[in-house]
Formats: sequence, C-alpha cells, structure tokens
Amino acid sequence: MKYPNIESSTVEFKKEIPQSDQIVKTIIGFCNQNGGKLIIGVADNGTIIGVSSDLAAYAIESLSKAIYDASAPPILPLVYTQTINERTLLVIEVSSGTNKPYYRKSEGLEKGTYIRLGSMTLRASSDLIEELKWQARGKCYDMMPVYETSESDLDHEKIKEFIRSRKFETKAKISPELLRSYYLITHEHAHTYTTTAGILLFGKEPQYFFTEAMIICSHFKGVEGRDALASIDCTGTLFEQFERAFDFIVSRLSKSFTIEGKQRNEILEIPITAIREALLNMIVHRNYHQKSPSKIAIYQNRIEFFSPGTFFGPLNSQNLKLGLSFIRNPAICKAFREAQYIEKMGSGIVTIFKTYEEQNLKTPSIIEGEGFIKCILPRESLATILKSPTDDLQSILNLFDVASEITISDITKNLSLPRTTAGRKLDLLIQSGKIKKKGKGRSTVYSKIV
Repeated sequence: MKYPNIESSTVEFKKEIPQSDQIVKTIIGFCNQNGGKLIIGVADNGTIIGVSSDLAAYAIESLSKAIYDASAPPILPLVYTQTINERTLLVIEVSSGTNKPYYRKSEGLEKGTYIRLGSMTLRASSDLIEELKWQARGKCYDMMPVYETSESDLDHEKIKEFIRSRKFETKAKISPELLRSYYLITHEHAHTYTTTAGILLFGKEPQYFFTEAMIICSHFKGVEGRDALASIDCTGTLFEQFERAFDFIVSRLSKSFTIEGKQRNEILEIPITAIREALLNMIVHRNYHQKSPSKIAIYQNRIEFFSPGTFFGPLNSQNLKLGLSFIRNPAICKAFREAQYIEKMGSGIVTIFKTYEEQNLKTPSIIEGEGFIKCILPRESLATILKSPTDDLQSILNLFDVASEITISDITKNLSLPRTTAGRKLDLLIQSGKIKKKGKGRSTVYSKIV
C-alpha cells in the first residue's frame, strides 16, 4: 500500500529512523520554510513498511529532546504515531517557524542553516539566510532601504507616467505620502532612502545599484545553447525590461497569417498570452537579492525563462496549477497590478497551462532547481514542421505549413540562412512553379501555389 502523499518540500519519507543529525537538518529545513512532516516507515517510492511499536514508543520519548537540544532557536516538534493498514508509522511534524533562521547549534548560523528544496534538504546560502531574517521581521526585500540612495534617485517623470496608467486613479500629486504608500521610499535614522522597489521600478539608473537586475535574452540555433543567432541585454526599470524582452521574444518567433477583407492578421506560433504571463511571473516574483540576471533562451523547440530564486511560500511544482499566490515582492506586485500588467494575482501560471491546452500544444513545464526556477514553453508546432528537412528548398516550403504568406525575413530568421541565399532559393521555387511572389521591396510576400 502507498502513502497518500508524495515527497515534497513539506513531506519526506524514511524507511527507518535515520541518525539524529539527519533528522535535525530536515526538521530545521521545514521550520525555515513552510513546515512539514518527516514520516518514518515509508520507502522512497511511497510504499508503507512500518516500524515496530516499541521503536516508535522509544523515539517519541527521545526525539523531541534531541531536536530541541540540537537546534537554535530551539524547536519543539510534535512526534506521534500514525497507523495505516495495521502498520505503524512514526511522524515528526513542525510548523513554519516564527524565529527564522533556525540552525544546528553544532554548526553555527552560517553553516548550520538548512532549507527544503523540493524533496531535498540543503544548506542555505548567505543570501537565503538574510531573506529568512527579513521574513522573521515581517519584511520583504523590495521594501528594504537602499542606504546609498535618496529620493533624488527616483525619476519623477516615470512615476507620473505610472500614475496616469493606474487602473483606479489617474490623477495624484507626487508627494512623500504617495511615495511611501507604494513603498518607494522609507524613513530610517532621520534619513529618507529609496527602497529596492523604488530603484527597480522608477530609478534613474537601476543597474547602478543592482547590476544583475536585468534580463539577458538570447535566440539560439537548434535545440542547444551554443550558437547564438541574436542576443540583447534588457536593462532599465522593470517596466522597461518587460517591454524590451517581450518585443525581442515576439520578433524571434514564427507567425502565420489570415486575411479578413483587406486586413492581414498575424497569429504567433505559440500563445502570446502564455509568453506575457511567463515573463511577468519571472519579473515580479524573482529574488532580487540574489546577484544573478534573469535569462530567456529561445530554441527551435522551446523558450526557457530562467529566474533566480526558489518558490516563495508553500508553492511547489505540484500545486502551481491551483492558482495559489504567495508574494515575495509585494511593492513590485502592487505597481504592476495597478499599471494593469497583472489582472488577477495567482492566475498567471494557470493561464499559461490553459492557453496551451486550448491550442492542443505540448504542456509547459516549471522546474525548481538549486537557487533557480525555470519555466519552459514548448514550440512544438514549429519543431515538428521543421524537423529533418531534406534541403533548404524543402525547409522553405515547410514554412508554408504555419503561414499562408512568408517574407524573406521569415526565412532568414527561422532557417538561419543569409539573406542573399534565401533570395536565390526563393527564385528557384518561383521558377519551379511552387510559389509565387506578390508586392515590391519591403512589402514583398511569397505564397504557395496549390
């Protein structure tokens, strides 16, 4: 018989009672995040094995004290037995702690702080230890002061533009009260400082203070990240980064066209809504205390959105589709929501999966790694169309499977052919009666002869 849950960031199985230091590390990892249960008597695959009643009774008496003595601040777990199908399990349960960070006394704070990452327990980095301290004080990194700044580091023209874009109110005078209401400034020790959110959202030079708070966008040839066809660094405010990254992605993807009357409508190869939501999630929920850039990699068969940091709150890759929302950066989220980039909190990931399902495309995936989250949007339709072409002429003809009309730029972009080569190939296809040409200069398009 299988245990009703699976291993995750809040559940861990052990076949038998491990050494006490392993137990302490796991319990500390639970306390530093969302709480959890260590269940002894269950195999890694979830099969219930059980433990002896005498061993369970002894463990109940000894484990609580061992964990209490080994941890700082002290942790007092709930240790009890659970009977399933006449087999006894030993359960050690703790809730999310309020005095984070918790650590092993014998190792000290810097080396003895542990967190849960999926079903693994890992030693926390110095950045994560700082974030745990802020959580214990009810603080968030985007609301923290940037001590070398002042209000003069904010671009008031950008703030005015934001005010005009707001959903509920378009008129307001910029004042200290308004800036504090959006957590753009904070007052501390008789000084006014700009916050992390203030610099990232409306700073004059955001990358001067946060050098890695940027997005590197790259388009690679094939399915591996070796030969870059194009690459840009999206810098500036978070709003500016969104616009630049979004435009880059859309410009590198294939489009099909429909003609309605005199109107030519473009349809992107994958849902544009999914691209928008993946990009917004990457910007709004990333860990800006982690000193590394966000990255977007476009391959022939997928787009990868790489975001520094792990899931915040009790989110994990299993419960993402439930529409849960746990906000790491409340000030940044508030600004993006009022600027009408975000319609409803918690709906972004659900929307990504829904739009792919509606178009019968391969399901996206979201992976939590060690210090990063990766969202992968498949480009299944294009990959299928272009796989194993016999030659350049056939590759060009294959493009008409996703577009009724194509341009020479569509060929250079998708097939990585030089413009002169693409022109020669198109001439050969025209001469062979397979395609026809319409228009002149930049307005030239090609269509397939049926």
